[in-house]
Amino acid sequence: MNNHDSLNHPETDNRLSELTLLYQFSNTMLSTMRLNKLTHLILTAITAPSSNLFERAVLFLRNEKSNVLQGMLAVTSKLSEGLEIVGGHDSLESRWDLSDEIISKQRSAEFCLQVRLTRLEIDGFCPLIRHIVSERSLCHSDDVLCQKCLSCHFIRPLCGGKFAAVPLVARENTIGMIVVDNPDSAREISSNNLHFLRLFANQAGMAIENSMLYNRIEDAHLNLKDARERLLHGERLAAIGEMAANLAHELKNPLIAIGGFAGRLLKSLPAETRDHQYADTIVSEVIRLEKMLSEVLAFSRKPTICFSYCDLEEIIQDCLISCTTAFEDHNIKVSLSCDARPWVVFGDAHQLKQVFLNLILNSCDAMPEGGQLDLTLEKTLHEKKTVIITFADTGGGIPKDMLSQIFNPFFTTKHHGTGLGLAITNRIILNHFGSIEVCNAGRGAVFTITLPLAE
Repeated sequence: MNNHDSLNHPETDNRLSELTLLYQFSNTMLSTMRLNKLTHLILTAITAPSSNLFERAVLFLRNEKSNVLQGMLAVTSKLSEGLEIVGGHDSLESRWDLSDEIISKQRSAEFCLQVRLTRLEIDGFCPLIRHIVSERSLCHSDDVLCQKCLSCHFIRPLCGGKFAAVPLVARENTIGMIVVDNPDSAREISSNNLHFLRLFANQAGMAIENSMLYNRIEDAHLNLKDARERLLHGERLAAIGEMAANLAHELKNPLIAIGGFAGRLLKSLPAETRDHQYADTIVSEVIRLEKMLSEVLAFSRKPTICFSYCDLEEIIQDCLISCTTAFEDHNIKVSLSCDARPWVVFGDAHQLKQVFLNLILNSCDAMPEGGQLDLTLEKTLHEKKTVIITFADTGGGIPKDMLSQIFNPFFTTKHHGTGLGLAITNRIILNHFGSIEVCNAGRGAVFTITLPLAE
């Protein structure tokens, strides 16, 4: 037989076709590191009508945490006609490509959705699955393993008939498998096709592993970049905070002098005159600015906590007495509900009083036309004994888009103030090993504080 006859031999043509596919796949691996697109290209290549290999392919990837093979993708020959050859007809330079439209169609197909809901237990009852993962060798429906299996709840229901399953191996580890079959024609899977499937799966396993490693490195790089930006932002905030603290300290002394002289003028000027009104405005604005500067200084300083045993009910009762005038001015009714037991915590009574006063006065500001403020103390039933203090008002609540930001420094829903009151409150509670949360309920906002009770 001459050379011309040997080139036209069917077996030679099949080998050339296999080598062409393997070359094209090698070039395709270098063209994309997107795992999603890569998996579509892999399954489309072996199910495309032009390759004449298989009519359907299913991809499973191993989930190390749950120790299962998780269904990722399924492609049929009907959806593989969109495989494009890019780079000319020379197999040494050409590669495959798929449009986003074809990828979307393949992913939304009914069979693909069924596969993506499938989980194959590696340590389950299926001997074929265990063999593929542990022995890393190709198996098919005619294997002794399948013939001895009394009932199959895994691959056979998906394929329906004869199938072949090949492991995806990378660095001596099974990272997944590809299952192929011919559901339309029901033709046998030839030994040549099985041989090619082994060669193809070796490259596919390495390609998928490289793509996964690349994505992990990319994610780590993005996380590192994000952490660096947060660090730089934190350094800028620290510099601004230090400058604000110094500025607040420098401004406080002249403000005290201005307020003092304005107070003297206010006492000496006749009431209901324009000059008396001007002096009164100066005094009230100085008081407001002093409060703002005090909050800035309190937030910028490192807090000092003097821990001692203190009774929460006594602290709250003291706060309610201090706010009696505010309640009367705003026509607010107050109720305190708690059991007759000592509510002892280990903390700083002065700072806890600051927390409760801030929440009570905020409720008063939210109810300028009057309302109801309900305070409750109750003990949790957990092993770790804690007390829950709630402040519920009828002030209309907090806008939903602001709830997540309410404890951020310099964020406020008021027309006046620094936005540091709740930030300081949150920090004090955290320093007492507790937590504070806010939500809308009923006709207003509910602040919930959880603190550990003293032993």
